[in-house]
Amino acid sequence: MAYRNGTYIAFHAQGTSVPIDTDMKYYYLMKAWVAKTDDDFAFVNSHDKTSAVRDTSLKATLRARLLERLRNSKHLLLLIGDTTYLDTDWVPFEVSKAIDDYKLPVIAVYPGYDYILAPGELRSKWPAALAERIDNGSARVIHIPFKKEPIADAIGQFDVNKLPNTGVSFYSREAYVQWGIIK
Repeated sequence: MAYRNGTYIAFHAQGTSVPIDTDMKYYYLMKAWVAKTDDDFAFVNSHDKTSAVRDTSLKATLRARLLERLRNSKHLLLLIGDTTYLDTDWVPFEVSKAIDDYKLPVIAVYPGYDYILAPGELRSKWPAALAERIDNGSARVIHIPFKKEPIADAIGQFDVNKLPNTGVSFYSREAYVQWGIIK
């Protein structure tokens, strides 16, 4: 049985390895937050648990690595940017495997927002694989902005043993006030 302590981070890379042009930049920013030593932001990165794969790797090799990483994860952190819903390759694969096979909760993270109080209003941004699973009740999802405090809280709180209540769970306004995000 896999040791499930990692945070699996999925994002739409748009077929490029240039981070600044894609949601990959948010993945790298999160890695930078972990590297800083002036606060307590931390997570076990599931992508660091297996050998790296490159753009030139065979699709079968990449698929095997992604599955191994998902098996060793306690949740899926899905970065949902403006183009995530367009991904027809890896994001749908990661979402379906995470929810259907590994029963992982999803931490849906939206760059460009200060708070999320009505996740249903962001439905147009959801990849089809996520929307389908929210609709059929199989996905347990907490929807949050790309802000350090809510991300740290969600990573620390939700895992395979403690799922969000529904597919459209969100933090209260009071939580955002406590984090200093809303006054």
